[in-house]
Amino acid sequence: MEAGGLPLELWRMILGYLHLPDLGRCSLVCRAWHDLILSLDRTRWRQLCLGCIECRHPNWPNQPDVEPESWREAFKQHYLASKTWTKNAAILETSVCFSLFRRRRTRRTLSVGPGHEFHSLGSALAMASLFDRILLFPGMHEEQGEVILKVPVEIVGHGKLGEVALLASIDQQCSTMHLCNLVFMPAWFSPFMFKTTSGHVQFDNCNFENGHIQVHGPGTCQMKFCSFKNTHVFLHNVPLCVLENCEFVGSENNSVTVEGHPSSEKNWAYAYLLGLIKSSPSVLPTEDSDSLMSLDLESRDQAWSPRTCGIVIEGSQSPTSPASSSPKAGSQEAEVGSDGERVARTPDSSDGGLSPSGEDEDEDQLTYRLSYQVQGPRPVLGGSFLGPPLPGASIQLPSCLVLNSLQQELQKDREAMALASSVQGCLIRKCLFRDGKGGVFVCSYGRAKMEGNVFRNLTYAVRCIHNSKIIMLRNHIHHCRASGIFLRLEGGGLIAGNNIYHNAEAGVDIRKKSNPLILCNQIHHGLRSGIVVLGNGKGIIRNNQIFSNKEAGIYILYHGNPVVSQNHIFRGHAAGIAVNENGRGLITENVIRENQWGGVDIRRGGVPVLRSNLICFGYSDGVVVGDEGKGLIEGNTIYANKGCGVWMMSSSLPHVTSNHVSYNGLYGVAVFSQKDGSGEFPGGHGAQESFSEDGDAILWETELEKDEDPLRRPVTVALVESNSVNHNGASGLYVQSSEALHVITNVIHANGDRGITVAQSSQLTRVANNSISCNRQSGVKVEAQCKVELRGNGIYDNRGHGIITKGDSTVVIENDIIGNRGSGLQLLPMSDTKVIKNRIHSFRAYGIAVQGRAKALVQENIIFQGKTNKTIFQQISNNRECIMQNNKFLVFKKKSDTWRLANPPARPHLENSLRGPSAAHGGQKVTAMATRITAHVEGGYHSKRSIFCTIL
Repeated sequence: MEAGGLPLELWRMILGYLHLPDLGRCSLVCRAWHDLILSLDRTRWRQLCLGCIECRHPNWPNQPDVEPESWREAFKQHYLASKTWTKNAAILETSVCFSLFRRRRTRRTLSVGPGHEFHSLGSALAMASLFDRILLFPGMHEEQGEVILKVPVEIVGHGKLGEVALLASIDQQCSTMHLCNLVFMPAWFSPFMFKTTSGHVQFDNCNFENGHIQVHGPGTCQMKFCSFKNTHVFLHNVPLCVLENCEFVGSENNSVTVEGHPSSEKNWAYAYLLGLIKSSPSVLPTEDSDSLMSLDLESRDQAWSPRTCGIVIEGSQSPTSPASSSPKAGSQEAEVGSDGERVARTPDSSDGGLSPSGEDEDEDQLTYRLSYQVQGPRPVLGGSFLGPPLPGASIQLPSCLVLNSLQQELQKDREAMALASSVQGCLIRKCLFRDGKGGVFVCSYGRAKMEGNVFRNLTYAVRCIHNSKIIMLRNHIHHCRASGIFLRLEGGGLIAGNNIYHNAEAGVDIRKKSNPLILCNQIHHGLRSGIVVLGNGKGIIRNNQIFSNKEAGIYILYHGNPVVSQNHIFRGHAAGIAVNENGRGLITENVIRENQWGGVDIRRGGVPVLRSNLICFGYSDGVVVGDEGKGLIEGNTIYANKGCGVWMMSSSLPHVTSNHVSYNGLYGVAVFSQKDGSGEFPGGHGAQESFSEDGDAILWETELEKDEDPLRRPVTVALVESNSVNHNGASGLYVQSSEALHVITNVIHANGDRGITVAQSSQLTRVANNSISCNRQSGVKVEAQCKVELRGNGIYDNRGHGIITKGDSTVVIENDIIGNRGSGLQLLPMSDTKVIKNRIHSFRAYGIAVQGRAKALVQENIIFQGKTNKTIFQQISNNRECIMQNNKFLVFKKKSDTWRLANPPARPHLENSLRGPSAAHGGQKVTAMATRITAHVEGGYHSKRSIFCTIL
């Protein structure tokens, strides 16, 4: 366009009067004219698009107020789609059968209505030729008999939509036809407004009211910009049908039913429809900023490791022989709590920091240094969850826990990508389903794909049953009166990138061997659970956001067995994940946070595998194992929950192994029995409200599978094994149970109360090969009438006693009880204890203190001297119930004395203790224990000189 020509604004005004063919010709003149025509996008192209009778606003019915990115491109797509039905015209007009009686090739327009050429649709059809247009003028056109279409024609309503109504039952027997700008109503003799069995039909900008539409394969259909009021679209064995930009309102049953496997026989329109689908803009996601979340816990470091110790002791005088003695009056080392338990007044030394001695110590008395390693938990998740949580700070998850976008997940999973890109059966795109009973029903091997639709105010949105498959991408499903998506009887498919919220029942309900892939969805604010899996339902639930649901985020019961991985489940009003009533499942690499109840709740025969999850910042407990709960709880990070890290109730048999349990408000691991006492538990705990998702739950019991899962090994006793339990608000492990319990090879470190508290244990609690260190009170406390065996443990640097017991059946055998602030071992009145082959050293008190009429057998122990002015053993002189046999007392004789823990090396000994999946999973390695106690002389200590707890 020349510089001296008319202004561009004037050219645009002139070109705005041109029709579509003229605009096309002008765009071919030159590059400048081509660009000028394209610049008319929001003026002339918009007018052409909205003025076309075949279409409505490009974003109708879901977003009619949002303009498309390009009106010209939208109009192009509408124009091409509206011509699909004529693609076989050349074939029909040149066929042999029609060449003998050739009719005119030009299309005629037949007018129907009062005062026009034809008075009825039937009479016009009798005179119509191939691809003629029948124009129905405003009014009510009623056909008294069934209308049979044998010649391809186009039936168009004249005027605005709603002015032309057609009451008829049409049976298409020709290869193709087109209906546009009409209001369809059923005839008085049949509810079917339209049906076809083999041909292709195209509906554009039509309304359907109170009737049925039926398409039977190999027939195909294309419906665009249509409105269905209380109308049922029935698609049986269709190879391909497209419903796009349609509205379904007020259905009394299902709005769309897709039944039967797509027919292998295909008509002429199949290829054209498939090409049209692939050329149109897809709702498949692109790489954008609305990525959900991902979780990769494979990079987690070793979740726990044992502590090692090397003790340096020196002295200048020999103590008196073992005799009755008492602590020095006025000592500021510790204060005595209830039951004689010593609580240090020193600052927290739990992290290997400095532990100052008493300020009134004389230099000549403080003649030894205790320097030993307390190797606590290794970094977990890159160290992000080792430090204490900051009060009031927002939760910042590390980058490794950010979920992938849908596009990233599809690129990783080629099978899912192929499934998302496939089209088979029925394609429903950009439609609105509202204010009715059902949305889409897919049954009997049917296939349906739904993209970018809105389902709201329905009883349910989508049902998929009887071996059918659905693909659901980027849909909005909300305010359903039952479940949003329901899969049953081996239904499956892909449910990805959807927003599912505010539904009265579960967002997604999976039952009876259904096995979908649920990927990158947001499922939130449900009035019950987010996802329910029951009745042998399966499925892969991956990379979803599931939050703010009133019941469990994911609820598994009645032999439901899904794979739940890499999801974020947060801010739920109940549990994050609940596994009940023999539910199963592999639950791995999820972030479960800020839920009101337990992060994971396992009850009544639930047997999940809970592995490598981050369970944090909950308002109750991290993991709850209720009555008869079982399962493997392995390699999880359970952090900063306000309740306990792990809460185990009566009759539960979980295997709790290799977890990192830290900074929880109450106990690290708590084991309670509801069978004894009043059933009231500390911390406001108790039996949580039972889950109830389905009224017909008993029906699933008749169809349960009994197959064994190779991931699980039989557990006959509750087992707490190889965990790191540290920095929790109360005891690291609290036991109040009437059932047997094994506590093996754990690191219990720097907890706010005792390391282990056994308050009730009528059956044997076995505590073996644990490292118990730096806890704020005693290492282990055993209450009256408890049966406890302590074997092979290393109990170091606790601020109270090493072990304090008044149990009537306590066995303490082959432990290293070293460097604790109180006595190494304190036996309270009425206790009955066997102390055999231990190595015992107290920091500033007695090696062993026997109080009152305690009954004890103290045999073959090695007891090191602590402070040089303390005796090693304290006992009431007339207590004949305490038997001393073959013990070895090591006292100071000269400053160069050196003692070594050499045979055996320092405990715990873990080389042969780790086994099975606990040792293999996560690449955990056990650090070698230090093996010696050495003497080191350093004269002239200042009275305020600290005692080092050094990380070597």
